[in-house]
Amino acid sequence: MKVTVVGAGSWGTTVASLVAKRHDTTVWAREPGLAQQINDMHVNPLYLAGFSLPERLVATADLKTATETAQLLIIAVPSHGFRDVLRRACPHVPPWIPVISLSKGLEQGTLLRMTEIIRELLPGHPAAALTGPNLAKEILSGKAAATVVATEDLTVATALQEVLHRGLLRVYVNHDVIGCEIGGALKNVVAIAAGMAEGLGVGDNTRAAVITRGLAEITQLGTAMGGESTTFAGLTGMGDLLATCMSPQSRNRHVGERLGRGHRLDDVLGAMCSVAEGVRTAGVAVELGDRHGLPLPICHTIQHVIDGKLSARDAYEGLRNIPAGHEADPW
Repeated sequence: MKVTVVGAGSWGTTVASLVAKRHDTTVWAREPGLAQQINDMHVNPLYLAGFSLPERLVATADLKTATETAQLLIIAVPSHGFRDVLRRACPHVPPWIPVISLSKGLEQGTLLRMTEIIRELLPGHPAAALTGPNLAKEILSGKAAATVVATEDLTVATALQEVLHRGLLRVYVNHDVIGCEIGGALKNVVAIAAGMAEGLGVGDNTRAAVITRGLAEITQLGTAMGGESTTFAGLTGMGDLLATCMSPQSRNRHVGERLGRGHRLDDVLGAMCSVAEGVRTAGVAVELGDRHGLPLPICHTIQHVIDGKLSARDAYEGLRNIPAGHEADPW
């Protein structure tokens, strides 16, 4: 099979590297210099320094060349650039081929999930999401991991599962696309909160409470939007949440930790070469919560920190002072 991965960040390059071991795989890089480094030296020093890539993995900075012969298209572009890059690719995408999103975010303004954007721009193409506790560097180094390919058509999901499964990366299928995408997006917001706890030094008990209550918020919003509650207890809910909140490799946790230590958000983001999706997702989550009549206090609080209305320390004081009711309640 000819597979194209659009986006040469850490996760896009990792997925391309795994798939390239069994399939003809091309990765599209925005920067021509990076594409040349992948082709000539089999490295991606910008996002995966210290790792060697498969020699048979081909890179290009030409979107038409990357997509026109694809039999499977994988989009590994952050949510804020997802629509634009996919729109530019659309004229060259062969008809009917499956399209998989690797992005764990929500579109600002429209509040759409990434598979909804795929269906809008490429009607008739099976749209899927690949999501789960997938820290790129661990997987590229050969450590065992599990992920989920989510699409309503389980026949398509099973076919994609066969393409994506490789070595110690176990790929599960799930029909609950809404639940999987909401879990993948909102865990980034909770990870910022967990990182703030680490930066403030408030203790593991506090961090555990925030992660747990964060999972409750994710589940409440996800089910209100049509997701299934069991999804949020699985890999794309609790699993992804734990990995993102606890790992030092997590970009969103890193942002929260720096905020907790008093750094300015612009300075934190300016020093990063990768995107922390939770910074943009928090506001979208708040809008979705308002639409469904849900308070989502963690998402609201993180958005206030991002907007500069609250310091990290004041944010934690506010969360601590919320009255405690029944555990099944929002807070």
